[in-house]
Amino acid sequence: MEQKQLEELLQQMTLDEKIGQLVQLAAEFYSEKAEEKTGPMTNLGLTHDDINNAGTTLGISGAQEAIRVQKEYMANNRLGIPTILMADIIHGFRTIFPIPLGLGSSWDPEVAEKVAEVSAKEAAVSGLHVTFSPMVDLVRDPRWGRVMESTGEDSFLNSRFAEAFVKGYQGEDLKNDFFRVAACVKHFAAYGAAIGGRDYNTVNMSERQLRDSYLPGYKAALDAGAKLVMTSFNTVDGIPATGNKWLFRDVLRNEFGFDGVVISDWGAIIELIPHGVAADKKEAAELAMKAGVDIEMMTTCYTENLKELIEENRVDEAILDEAVLRILTLKNELGLFENPHRGADIALEKEVVLSKEHRNAARDVAKKSIVLLKNDGILPLSKQENVAIVGPAAHSKDILGAWSWQGQKNEAISLVQGVNQLAAAYVTGSEPFDYFKPSQAAINEAITLAKGADKVILALGEEDWMSGEAASRSDIRLPRAQLDLFKAVKEANENVIVTLYNGRPLDLQGIDSAKAIVEAWFPGTEGGGALAEILYGDYNPSGRLSMSFPETVGQIPVYYNYDNTGRPYMPGDEKYVSKYLDVSNFAKYPFGFGLSYSKFVYSNLEFSTEELTKDGTITFSVTVENQSDVTGQETIQLYIRDLVGEVTRPIKELKDFKKVTIQLHDKR
Repeated sequence: MEQKQLEELLQQMTLDEKIGQLVQLAAEFYSEKAEEKTGPMTNLGLTHDDINNAGTTLGISGAQEAIRVQKEYMANNRLGIPTILMADIIHGFRTIFPIPLGLGSSWDPEVAEKVAEVSAKEAAVSGLHVTFSPMVDLVRDPRWGRVMESTGEDSFLNSRFAEAFVKGYQGEDLKNDFFRVAACVKHFAAYGAAIGGRDYNTVNMSERQLRDSYLPGYKAALDAGAKLVMTSFNTVDGIPATGNKWLFRDVLRNEFGFDGVVISDWGAIIELIPHGVAADKKEAAELAMKAGVDIEMMTTCYTENLKELIEENRVDEAILDEAVLRILTLKNELGLFENPHRGADIALEKEVVLSKEHRNAARDVAKKSIVLLKNDGILPLSKQENVAIVGPAAHSKDILGAWSWQGQKNEAISLVQGVNQLAAAYVTGSEPFDYFKPSQAAINEAITLAKGADKVILALGEEDWMSGEAASRSDIRLPRAQLDLFKAVKEANENVIVTLYNGRPLDLQGIDSAKAIVEAWFPGTEGGGALAEILYGDYNPSGRLSMSFPETVGQIPVYYNYDNTGRPYMPGDEKYVSKYLDVSNFAKYPFGFGLSYSKFVYSNLEFSTEELTKDGTITFSVTVENQSDVTGQETIQLYIRDLVGEVTRPIKELKDFKKVTIQLHDKR
């Protein structure tokens, strides 16, 4: 459809129909079952006309259901305008990949592009058109559960991943490539800086910090062509983002040049009331509309009040028309006017979703995301030595993470299953093992097995509900029962290898005397197989942390690129410098850290000039040698520091990185 035709379609719409395009309702409103449909209608005070005019739909699942809903929707819509089907596809649709924090630890944007491409294909054949991803919020506080959705604490690394995600989701021709979906970058802006790491909390920062650290990731996603932006729940300079005209009109629209669709997060418009900037739903609707929020997700401030606001001349109808035209344009860019069912294909869905090809991709990505934090020469394991695999995560298939919407735990590969695919010389327990309150029988069995083994894999971590949205934690240590288990197992056998499934950096006090620690994150459908390959040396670990692990929660936020002070701390300094009395200033495992089974040695650092001018460039080169008998991948990281400037700059800033494979006894 041409732009002129879209404008003509807009002119044919009544005021109620235009307002309807700004409403997003969840899947239950389009259910075939009357009781599933009537209850939500009554609760929100919606009529059948409201539902028939609602412009977008949230959370439809499956090609057959998507086709049915679209067909009925268009039949009931006076002008036959299609709906857009949207959902949270964060790190996989049915084939689940590692959580984004794990993907960031691959330090490989091509990994993110592949994840997005596979996720888009599975989602598209299942009938979906838009994913609420990538989340590019910069994160520095692991108490916040949603760090799992970010790619880490550095704006440069986040930006490279943001670009890759958008490219993978949308491809080169979104309108005609039905295996792709539109990307929605979130959460605009600075959601990752919630005070105290408490979800939905206030954010307070300078505009300089906002622009230097937090906005670059969003801008990179937009420059890559992301079609939508989602508002954040937090305040920006004292004004909630969803009603923040400066943030969306001045920065996003005018400065960044974004002309796509802005959608609220779930209920964010009505939340302007408890934020204290709107007295009621009518005022909330006015603030959000004037700020430039095009779609209201799952509340009815627009439905109930926009018509009256326009009739009272409190909102210009031209603003409404701009929003509707942006939504119609998105529908056109998705090709929905010509192909309202787009990629939905019942037969192809069965062939594509969770295919062997996609499972293989999931395993490959998981291997690249796992980080070896510690290794006192105990890894890799030999397939001939007697290994005991114990602990709550040994048999667990709870390895998908909190945002694995369509993922099925029963389809995941556990650690024991993964080891069984590689080695026969292992023993494992049969007693069920709870993460928080294991039975004495399970504990006794683990100790007995540890005593009879050469080495012990102790599988620990979080359950999926312990991280993600609304999963903030003030204590980010492992549960006490797991720390007690570690102590008992280590007394039985000192050769303990700890593996971790988790959604955030943890305070590792209590297990840091293990001979090896392997951070597997929530690794996805093929996670146990990927972890087994790392443990047995079938894959040489190459992951590097994208977010720092603290020594203790009292250091938080602790991140690598902090600004210096007038009294900077140096090891050996005494009291009157910027330091703690009882703990180091520095992370236990910092950003960029990760071990390998190879030994890499750097030499011959050279640069083209010793002075960087405003418009100039410096070229760096370095020789990296693999002084081991194992081929491996090394991530070469380039940092700079501006020693003297008009404003304080971080002690170091990542400016580039390159991942290279170096053969044994070779140089690059």
